[in-house]
Amino acid sequence: MPRFKPIQTSDAEPKAKALLDSGQKKMGMTPNLLRTMANSPAVLEAYLGFSGALSKNSLSAKLREQIALTVSELNECRYCLSAHTAMGKMVGLSEEEVADSRRGASPDRKTEAVLQFARQVVTERGWVSDEDVASLRAAGTSDGEIAEVVATVSFNIFTNYFDHVAKPDVDFPEVDAPGNKPACACG
Repeated sequence: MPRFKPIQTSDAEPKAKALLDSGQKKMGMTPNLLRTMANSPAVLEAYLGFSGALSKNSLSAKLREQIALTVSELNECRYCLSAHTAMGKMVGLSEEEVADSRRGASPDRKTEAVLQFARQVVTERGWVSDEDVASLRAAGTSDGEIAEVVATVSFNIFTNYFDHVAKPDVDFPEVDAPGNKPACACG
């Protein structure tokens, strides 16, 4: 059950309404996560600004979705796994690539190095080793791309944690997330 009330565009204050309209135009829908963020126009503006900036970086849309899946799996975020599975398929990820990404794996050497590095950033809370960075460089990743991977990981941690606190209803085809507890079948 949602902890925060999702804001309907028609009921939003002017700044939040404009931001929700912008999200609707960009995504073709207004996800519940954005409607929930609209409780604070500043949070919604930060989300949309960060998302917009990352969409212009050198990482492909496909790789950004793969990173999102890796991070969301580690953070056990059902909403984000569901959203990024759907969005990943929209940018060309196959079912197998989605499953691999959730594990931080890929048959492509550079992609796997990026996903493994993303895992390290999450699990080590940013305290990666020199060897972690060297592995990424050895796979052909530039310093600029490494910076963009860190930003993409950070952006996804923000959305994962926001979801955990706010608990918006999932409005994408739902997927299982690790750590999901089944509903109690108690009598």
